[in-house]
Amino acid sequence: MATYRVLVSDPISEKGVEALRSAPDISVDVNTGLQPDELLKIIGDYHGLVVRSQTKVTAEVFAAATNLKAIGRAGVGVDNIDRAAATDHGVVVMNTPSGNTISTAEHAFTLMLSLARNIPQAHASIIAGKWDRKSFEGVELCGKRLAILGMGRIGSEFAKRAQAFGMTVVAYDPFLTAARAQSLKVELAESAAIALTGADVVTLHIPLTPETQHILNAERIGLMNPGALIINCARGGLVDEAAAKAHIDSGHLAGIALDVFETEPPTAEFPLFGVKKCVFTPHLGASTAEAQENVGIEVAHQVRDFLVTGEIRNAVNMPNLDSRTLESVGPYLDLANSLGKLLSKIAPGQSDAIRVSYLGPVSELDTELVTRKVLSGFLSEAYDEAHVNLVNAPAIAKSHGISVTESTAALATNCTELIEVSAIKGKEVCTVAGTFFGKSARIVHIAGHHVETNPTGKFLFVENDDRPGIVGTIGTSLGGASVNIANMALSRTSDRQRAVTVIEVDTNPPNELLESLRATPGIIRVLSFEL
Repeated sequence: MATYRVLVSDPISEKGVEALRSAPDISVDVNTGLQPDELLKIIGDYHGLVVRSQTKVTAEVFAAATNLKAIGRAGVGVDNIDRAAATDHGVVVMNTPSGNTISTAEHAFTLMLSLARNIPQAHASIIAGKWDRKSFEGVELCGKRLAILGMGRIGSEFAKRAQAFGMTVVAYDPFLTAARAQSLKVELAESAAIALTGADVVTLHIPLTPETQHILNAERIGLMNPGALIINCARGGLVDEAAAKAHIDSGHLAGIALDVFETEPPTAEFPLFGVKKCVFTPHLGASTAEAQENVGIEVAHQVRDFLVTGEIRNAVNMPNLDSRTLESVGPYLDLANSLGKLLSKIAPGQSDAIRVSYLGPVSELDTELVTRKVLSGFLSEAYDEAHVNLVNAPAIAKSHGISVTESTAALATNCTELIEVSAIKGKEVCTVAGTFFGKSARIVHIAGHHVETNPTGKFLFVENDDRPGIVGTIGTSLGGASVNIANMALSRTSDRQRAVTVIEVDTNPPNELLESLRATPGIIRVLSFEL
């Protein structure tokens, strides 16, 4: 009798099902199209669950899934899975981030070619019985300057194909190091604006976050060369569609190709309907037979290997830890995650190395999990949460040319125990550190300033000249915006030239307030973030 039962509740390739059944310890039931109440009735009998996007794995499902150990998502997105509930119930959630890499890169490249040579429009003209060669004159891609925003798996594959076509490639990715850029043979830009300036073609391969929404707005599109092309196969919302239409109407943009849209499917209000210089596809980036088969096989192998051997690949939540490890290392993991996220907010972009240092009792433990949690927090700010986690963070850091080292803490401190995390770019080093006061975790150092604050919450970080009145200005501004202050920490350098204010707030400050503070004389840097 098989030890483990696996339910496949959404269609995957038959080869994936065969991979699961190849393990003698696993029995497999394929039961697709289940209604929510039907899933609730049977899920308690299963140790593994394989889904695509149709099955909704809710908190109620996890409550009923008393034997469930692993969920495998055949695809990248896990919006249909309640990850918090999965973690609470000790269930590992795994996705398949690499199975559709080639398909998406090829689709984006196809859109670029179609746009450059007016393929869809010329085809429609022929079908309509016309022979209008003059109207569909295109442009060559050879020698053109291509800007890639986002150099993960898909962006890197696009770059290879573009280079084969003779294009010059410039890339912007906040975590792409100079060494990695050199190995990919691309020019490294320090900002999106620099990458876009003078670009003939732009392709997007980044997640949608509050920071990246409308990253191609009217101003940035204006930086591109006249006659430029835009391709987006990543996420709807990265391109300001109304701004793109305005630039096409003005003649600045030669065209835009979209596989993803701010609203899917696009409604009648979609501003680019009726614009001739466009190519649209209905979110087909991963829609190839090979991609669908690849993700089915990949997810099957992951679920099988976890149940049989305990191996975890592509986990999107914290993996199970045995009781002894959890007891000894567990208290440090949340602090490590907060330190990594905090460092990602204040450190220079495109860091070459991360150094994690330990002082006191924590240094006597196996600190690998703590270091991985630091990396997970640091990298998660630039990548989808589904891609960066406790398990795959070291590999992602390596893929971006970031070296990771551990050492003993170097800060001068009165603390008997310390976790110190530094991001290094050339000779520039940015450091944050945290400790425990009893059982309470605290952040005690931020970028050269000794401050004490909570490791979780919403924060406003202000660096300024050490002069009277700035703290009052900050407080008055927050009050005027109805942002309540929960805690405040102040610090200044020994020469009394610089000071920082770290304020824990109940709600995120509005952008108008942040811009007003940044324009205040004496204020050097203003950051708003959540840990």
